[in-house]
Amino acid sequence: MRPVKNTGMKHSGIRGSLENYIYRNIVPQYAAFDPAHREDHAVAVIDNSLKLYDEAPEEVRSGIDPEILFTAAACHDLGRINGKENHHTDSGKIIRADENLRQWFDASRIELIAQAAEDHRASGKSEPRSIYGKIVAEADRLIDCDTIIRRTLQYGLSKYPELTQSGQISRALEHIYDKYGEGGYLKLWIPWSGNAARLSELRALLVDTEKARSEVGRIYLTLI
Repeated sequence: MRPVKNTGMKHSGIRGSLENYIYRNIVPQYAAFDPAHREDHAVAVIDNSLKLYDEAPEEVRSGIDPEILFTAAACHDLGRINGKENHHTDSGKIIRADENLRQWFDASRIELIAQAAEDHRASGKSEPRSIYGKIVAEADRLIDCDTIIRRTLQYGLSKYPELTQSGQISRALEHIYDKYGEGGYLKLWIPWSGNAARLSELRALLVDTEKARSEVGRIYLTLI
């Protein structure tokens, strides 16, 4: 695998040997996934997770091991190697089976990393079991209107290439309303995150269905 240069944020609480392993051996695995979940997605979730850690209230931050958080964020989507459906639980299995991680973590910490990956999925029915799962889940939301629309379309173009332009746009809109619309299944777990405000902005766009379709159509044309 081609090493990925760490273009993300540095953190003094993370050992260089672990950081090197993550960027040389873990993040490059995302190159095999769909266009919405490539290396840039892994790096974004890592950066967002560490940012949420840095911004956490001191009473919360003092109970977080940044190396566990860093590794969970990096590994959260590894299960996509087997497809989307069970990727969260498959990620947990891959983490538990990675003997290299035992250089830095004992069995209990590896279990925390695996559980955080298992709990990150937006469609999950249960609250994440730890602060690590909550932060990684929140960091994975990446709530930005253009980013959400683009990644949704990229996934559709990759998995359903037979769909027409109208079909791709309709599929993307259905997913976005189902996940991000009022009453959608997406849940937010971190009160100091800016995601709630950004989600409100996105929902304001979705209220106008014609404007929402036009915006998805505009971004679709940039991808073909």
